[in-house]
Amino acid sequence: MSETTVAEVMAELAALEDPKMREANEKRGDDHGVNLSKLRAVAKRLKTQQDLARELWATDNTAARLLALLICRPKAFEQDELDAMLRESRAPKVHDWLVNYVVKKSPHAEELRVKWTADADPVVASAGWALTTERVAKKPEGLDLAGLLDTIEAEMKDAPDRLQWAMNHTLAQIGIEHPEHRARALDIGERLEVLKDYPTPPNCTSPFAPSWINEMVRRQASA
Repeated sequence: MSETTVAEVMAELAALEDPKMREANEKRGDDHGVNLSKLRAVAKRLKTQQDLARELWATDNTAARLLALLICRPKAFEQDELDAMLRESRAPKVHDWLVNYVVKKSPHAEELRVKWTADADPVVASAGWALTTERVAKKPEGLDLAGLLDTIEAEMKDAPDRLQWAMNHTLAQIGIEHPEHRARALDIGERLEVLKDYPTPPNCTSPFAPSWINEMVRRQASA
């Protein structure tokens, strides 16, 4: 794709910029002001364009990077490329979409999961735990679930926010999906009290692991 096309897309994104949206997003660490429904509409029109996606990513603009993640071909990225992209992704929404929309569909997901989970950077490690949660739910064969619970029990309480959130999700997923580990997962959640007081809107499930596990198990039983 030519630079002109990137320039046209950037101009379109600039025209969609909403100061109020930016103000709300910046409170969550996302430095852009584009409505995500409108961003998805642009992506739908552009369809899959891997070269354009790479060029948009290279702009280092958050809205452009979100768009890039919607129009890219996940299996086309090399492992080192995805690793570099994740380490550049400091905006939470970019980080989240990269992991969920791209890395989870990549043939390199398992190698990156192992690498990232052990990373000293808590933001990078949180991506590894997000991939671990996915495996706990969909492909647990070969995972050391008891070992994961050992790590969560030892490290989650004092982990930085994003890493703590990701580890907590793994804890809940183990408790929900694996009855043989449920009692221990509930016990760890009760003792550590991580996210116990998290403000949860009415009719939403609390992220506090014991509440989350019990609610999802209840729903499965009544389904």
